[in-house]
Amino acid sequence: MTVIDERPTARRFVSRLEAVATADERDKLQRYFKSGEGDYGEGDQFIGVRMGTVFALADEFRAMDLDEIEALLDSPVHEARAGAVKIMAKQAAGRATTDDERRALAELYLRRIDRINNWDLVDLGAWDVVGRYLVDKPRDLLGELAGSSDLWERCTAILATLFFVRRDDLDDAFAIAERLLGDDEDLIHKAVGGVLRECGKHHRPRLIAFLDQHAASMPRTALRYAIEHLDPTTRTHYRSLRDPKGRP
Repeated sequence: MTVIDERPTARRFVSRLEAVATADERDKLQRYFKSGEGDYGEGDQFIGVRMGTVFALADEFRAMDLDEIEALLDSPVHEARAGAVKIMAKQAAGRATTDDERRALAELYLRRIDRINNWDLVDLGAWDVVGRYLVDKPRDLLGELAGSSDLWERCTAILATLFFVRRDDLDDAFAIAERLLGDDEDLIHKAVGGVLRECGKHHRPRLIAFLDQHAASMPRTALRYAIEHLDPTTRTHYRSLRDPKGRP
């Protein structure tokens, strides 16, 4: 009798992706994730699988071993790497997951961050893999990542704090945001502004205090994202600090 191997392997995951890929979806993804020449995602390969389908497949493969997850991260296919990070996030969030298992997932994320090399991949894993692991531990690592020359490590530093923010623990988010205000990358400005916006949902006075101190010199993109959920009059006020002529 032939025994069929049904283990959740990287090879099987990619085969399932390839079975549902379409050229139309590939073209959409390439435009959305800016994989053209000179873009931050230059050279990223897409085969054309909707992210909703990737995430559903990740749930089906959520018991994948770490060595297979790493093999999936090694794939040149963006959707495969997205699946790998989503599997890591699902495992990290599991109720039965031990602290040692979360540590191993965070270590894998950080060791192979060269493969977590687009904004959506960082967004999928930073807060639920790295942030979740650090929630009850010293967080010096976030400062180290924020000071890195690597874009994705800096992006991880700020987005990992979302796990704390959603538990009303805002100190690290504001500290990392302040440190990254002078970053040259617009992608970091978006991440910083998005995290500040989330902070404001939990403690509006702290966001207002931060804006009072920094709005005049903040990158426009960071400010726009940070004030997005404030009332129109307050948004106008902070935009006017950034640009005395009141231009958006």
